[in-house]
Amino acid sequence: MSTTTLPAPAKINLLLAVTGRRADGFHDLVSIAAPLAWGDTVTVEAGGDSFSVECDDPTVPVDASNLVIRAAQAFAGASGWRGGARFAIEKRIPAGAGLGGASSDAASALMALNELAGSPLDEPGLARVASEVGSDCPLFLAKGPVVMRGRGERVEPLPREAYQRIRGMRVLVFKPGLAIPTPWAYASLAAGAPPGYVAPSKAEARLAAWIANPRAKAEDILFNSMEGPAFAKFAALPCLLERIRRFGLAAGMSGSGSACFALLKERTSAAPLVGEIREAWGPSAFVVEARIA
Repeated sequence: MSTTTLPAPAKINLLLAVTGRRADGFHDLVSIAAPLAWGDTVTVEAGGDSFSVECDDPTVPVDASNLVIRAAQAFAGASGWRGGARFAIEKRIPAGAGLGGASSDAASALMALNELAGSPLDEPGLARVASEVGSDCPLFLAKGPVVMRGRGERVEPLPREAYQRIRGMRVLVFKPGLAIPTPWAYASLAAGAPPGYVAPSKAEARLAAWIANPRAKAEDILFNSMEGPAFAKFAALPCLLERIRRFGLAAGMSGSGSACFALLKERTSAAPLVGEIREAWGPSAFVVEARIA
């Protein structure tokens, strides 16, 4: 049997402009997604004739609903591979957070399987399979910050000059005890009066201006359409973010939530912020410091 282990990083959305609902029920978006140098770990052991998954977090489903299994089945269908594999997930990314944990696990499983099978799929082939598994899966194949369009399946690397402005930036990620289901968040956005969509031309203009400006900072691009429905229902989120901003730091929500993040200055101690988070959300709040990969 052959075994390989890959990291499955979390991501944050510096920009998430939802531009409208599609005929297929998905939403179009323009986004900058930045993987973090922190997250889950996926180990794959090839062998047998079926796929199975185990996880050190008992709340994670290990049946066919797990995206890792779906990724493996999609890989087998696309590549013609007839083998099996056992997957082990070391879970660190909380669920219902908007940090892409399940999608990242699936993408890492897909890359690992392709490696173990002798690379039958090239990069475009992997991207096609990843997009079948989930809208966020393709972004994790790039292993760096990306610009996402469509429902998330159209991915291109963030231009080098813009990437250098955010590379290695310290980020404090924090999440309350509550989780926000992604389907609920998008349904709530669509049901708004009026819907909180951003005109595609406005989203693209904002993105282009930020990329082209060599002096633009990460905080200059922060925006998330999904904060509207999330903040309207869960007041604890905007209340804490306002307290965080009083420290002179930019902060926002990632994806559809409920995880939020603050962009830390290099010499800023995170301790006062952690204390603020614990005071607002209690000792059970999830908090981790990481860097943009």
